[in-house]
Amino acid sequence: MVRNFSISLDGYGAGPSQDFEHPLGIKGNLLHDWIFATRSGNQMIGVDGGTEDLDNDFFAARASGVGATIMGRNMFGPVRGPWVENEWTGWWGDEPPFHHSVFVLTHHPQPSIEMRGGTTFHFIDGGIEAALNAARDAAGGLDVLIGGGASTIRQYLRAGLIDDMHFAIVPVLLGGGERLFEDPGPSAPDYECVEHVCSPAVTHVRVQRST
Repeated sequence: MVRNFSISLDGYGAGPSQDFEHPLGIKGNLLHDWIFATRSGNQMIGVDGGTEDLDNDFFAARASGVGATIMGRNMFGPVRGPWVENEWTGWWGDEPPFHHSVFVLTHHPQPSIEMRGGTTFHFIDGGIEAALNAARDAAGGLDVLIGGGASTIRQYLRAGLIDDMHFAIVPVLLGGGERLFEDPGPSAPDYECVEHVCSPAVTHVRVQRST
């Protein structure tokens, strides 16, 4: 499943020129402003305040029923090629907000990293199905969240391995970057919209596999 994945009006899940200084690409941070306006988004980063509205309801439910997460390597950190030995452990700080096992897709083996708060990053170099099998085992019957980024979601979508997706469509134009639905594969017509609601900040769309 996919939850709270933000995309721009022109279909991008990240802006252009992603790097260490701009992990979401140029202007890509605009895709997530709606999250950090909510109480649950602020609580995730240890800040008080925020709205308690429709957007908060969606984001507060991000981990409900989820037992493991899968993410691409860029969502973990900007390192490419073989891993470099240092003390940096990704974008997510000393206590990541997952509190369960997270499986990172990579072409380069790397020992697991156990973080504070119950999150352990596992690095899977056997492909998307190997990561999904490991995540299902770790989830213990709960759902597996495909966290992103866009390329990772596309790979699972093309393989027909996602049942439920929730997108937050943000009213900005990025003009380039990583497009979510670039060649989504033959399974795309198998989904239907089951929820479509708007807040002042974003449009929430949920689609589920219908066949």
